[in-house]
Amino acid sequence: MQYHVSRIGIGDDAPEFSLPSIDGQIFDMSKTKGNKVILTFFRFSSCPFCNIRIDRIIKRWDEFDDGTIMVGLFDADIQDLRKRMSGRSIPFAIVANDDYSLFRKYSVEKSFARFMWGAIRSPLTFLSATLKGYFPRTMSISKMSTIPVDVLIDESGKVVEAHYCKDTADHISIDRLIQFSKVS
Repeated sequence: MQYHVSRIGIGDDAPEFSLPSIDGQIFDMSKTKGNKVILTFFRFSSCPFCNIRIDRIIKRWDEFDDGTIMVGLFDADIQDLRKRMSGRSIPFAIVANDDYSLFRKYSVEKSFARFMWGAIRSPLTFLSATLKGYFPRTMSISKMSTIPVDVLIDESGKVVEAHYCKDTADHISIDRLIQFSKVS
């Protein structure tokens, strides 16, 4: 399968995909038009930084506009992803891309050095994650070195912001995500 390798940019059409979700359904991105969408390319299912980020968003979910759709996209097998996310009331879609095809298509980067920098510069986040039981259950350097990407998509399906994170702990702030969800 050939992939056009390019970064997502402002004004681009939202990425199109249909992938399995932890709720047992197939999440179809084409059905999100008319809503604001927050899309995050996370890392692997047991990633401590990804899981603590999800917990922090869940805590503030009532601050988001009701019509907002959020999608967390993981480099994971759907069964493993369901297992890792079980027992949590996640109010948004969590989907699996086990062949990494969408990550490659949109130039999600891998960098061991930036992975290490994220771990070094965010020890309190890492500690908080491990205290909640989020341990990296992979020895795959490839999975650990994925650098997240946050994408904000408007109601017409156009990208309004694409943040290719500097390291594994970098994301668009939750305050910015909430503000995006509320702006008409």
